Formats: sequence, structure tokens, C-alpha cells
Amino acid sequence: MTTDVQQRIREQVTTHPVVLYMKGTPRFPQCGFSAKAVSILNELGVHDFFAVDVLEDPEIRQNIKDYANWPTIPQLYIKGEFVGGADIMTEMFQSGELKQLLEGQQ
Repeated sequence: MTTDVQQRIREQVTTHPVVLYMKGTPRFPQCGFSAKAVSILNELGVHDFFAVDVLEDPEIRQNIKDYANWPTIPQLYIKGEFVGGADIMTEMFQSGELKQLLEGQQ
């Protein structure tokens, strides 16, 4: 992982309360998993989150996987901490745990 890309990712996840690395944009997701992640956030009332389209930035697309040691996209970060991908988001949404993590982040 290149240091400047790693620094850019660190800056993104620490300067924004909610960050979603996804394929496409919140308005036009480019895969079903990204669409699911956006849908969950919206359902929880989080509409103003920082989204990074990994399809627009190949360096971020590869390095975000290394940064979190997580092989898939989307990836959700809350308050600088990696939460998980669409599957983990779904489980946490269903259990109510994600809502608790997002309290005050809307």
C-alpha cells in the first residue's frame, strides 16, 4: 500500500463521521451490495455521509481492501473505525446494533 494513498484513506475516515467506500454513488450505486449499504444507512436516517466511489479511483479501490484487511466493497467506517461490508451491515441493522453506532451521526 502506498503511503500517500494510505494517508488519504486515513484522512477520509477520521475527518468524516460516516464514510462508505462503494461502487458508484449513493444516488447511483453500481452494484447490489453498495445499493444495500446505502439503503440501510438511509433507513437509519443517515443521508449525509461521505461516500467514495472506488470505481473512480483505482488506487483507493485496491488500497482500501488492504487498509481494513477486508477483501470486499462496500466498506463502512463510523468515527474512524471499520464496521464491515454489506453483510455485516445487514446483520447489525437487523439486530439494532448499527442504529446504536450511528446515534448522533445523521
